Amino acid sequence: MPISLQDVLKHPTLTPADPVIRAAAGVAVQTQLRWIHSSEVLDIAPLLGGGELLLTGGQALAAATDKRRIGYIWELAERGVAALAIETGPALPSIPSSMVGAAEAAGIPLIELRKVVPFVGVMEAINSLLVSVSAAHLQQADRASHAMAVELAHGGSLDRILAVLADATGAEVVLTSNAGAPLASALPADFVGNAGLTPAADADQDRARTTHIDVSVRGIPSARLSLHTLPGGDVSLARIAGTRAVDILALALLQRMPPGLKEMAGAALIRAVDSGTQNWRLQQLAPAAGIPPAAQLVAVVIRSPGSRQLRTTVEQLLDRVGRHSASYADNEELLALAVLRTGKAHEDRSGILAGLRTLDLPEGSISSVGPVASGISAAPWSLAEARLTLDVGGGGEPRPPGSRMASEVLDAEAFGVERLAFHSLDEVQRTDFVRQQLGALLEHDEQRHSALVETLRVWLDSGCNTAQAARELHLERQSMHQRLTRIFSLCGGDPRGTGRLAALHLAARLATPQPT
Repeated sequence: MPISLQDVLKHPTLTPADPVIRAAAGVAVQTQLRWIHSSEVLDIAPLLGGGELLLTGGQALAAATDKRRIGYIWELAERGVAALAIETGPALPSIPSSMVGAAEAAGIPLIELRKVVPFVGVMEAINSLLVSVSAAHLQQADRASHAMAVELAHGGSLDRILAVLADATGAEVVLTSNAGAPLASALPADFVGNAGLTPAADADQDRARTTHIDVSVRGIPSARLSLHTLPGGDVSLARIAGTRAVDILALALLQRMPPGLKEMAGAALIRAVDSGTQNWRLQQLAPAAGIPPAAQLVAVVIRSPGSRQLRTTVEQLLDRVGRHSASYADNEELLALAVLRTGKAHEDRSGILAGLRTLDLPEGSISSVGPVASGISAAPWSLAEARLTLDVGGGGEPRPPGSRMASEVLDAEAFGVERLAFHSLDEVQRTDFVRQQLGALLEHDEQRHSALVETLRVWLDSGCNTAQAARELHLERQSMHQRLTRIFSLCGGDPRGTGRLAALHLAARLATPQPT
């Protein structure tokens, strides 16, 4: 019998913590658990497998920025973590409202533990119960996987193979292509009518009962398996059985729709560029991927919760604007190379930027286009600079829904100064430089919650055009003049006509996030 989140919250080891659900209460009712973990590490998401209740004491969250806290929520949600429980106390008196909002939007139950309990005791007690359940699930999953293999060996269709999985898990099973086109589907044999299908109004509960698993063929992401557990079914069993079924489905897809040589070579080329493979290997892979080794090209990086599903759409855009393209999706990153036309490299690059900005990317996506590389040997440099642009211009993580923009596209060329500073100065030197140039402004902003540094950057970005800067900041011109007067008094006078202008501009850009 599956163990639910509600059961755990009522367990004698956890009730002394006085748990209260602060977000996604509707999801919590349907949430089933696979395991319980405890960690203070904010970068824990890649190490989790999904279905966990994560316990944290909140010390790391108390010291983190609000942006990092929101990113933490979305990373856990994307990984399929079942719920997050945060212990509040002296370090973190309450759960920040930004985290509550992010958890509600992401559909991950967020629980406040208002009193201290030993996490070790909770994990020992609950995980001992989950171990026996997990062992039974593994046995059922192995039987389902064997039955699917038998069906495949007898020439069964994808629908027949999925029907075996649907019967074993009590879930509606759907296999779709990376572009979202349905390839096959199945319902349990004992499913009757519409009974059990989740109404649209219960979207949060529907999300809690749905598991998504990517299927790769020869290392190339080719499809997505979705299992929607029907009422009375076991979400944990569906997750385990679906994971065990991936290899069988990959074999079935390989028989029916094997990836072409060009696509395989393109994925291998991107992986080689990303890993810093020696130049001779890039020269070898590029022609097989349809990319001339001496061609001018540009790297594109997209960080998005739906990176794998974007692959086909992005490749179509790159092929339409340039000549050839190759791409590879892994975790939350889509990497791509686009060949630019001879003599029109910068025109094509501008077209790629414009095209990316028109795509209907998942909310929270952030993208970057690297500088033009002359030949495949320079592709790793373009890719590294595109990634660096995301780090210096976008905070290095996908944007959560509800942020300033649903998705953003950054131009590496617009961040040339920041990239130069990153390569030339280490983090301590960059911080010291900003403090030396803008110390008084930073102190003023910190003490009075003002935005003088941001005002200075916008003004300098506009070429010291006060009227334009006022429009961008939505200020009256008089208010803008008053801010500039205050800025000049704090930074040693009007920098125009002095040698300080460039240094102040660099410091202001390093100190504040940039718009797209």
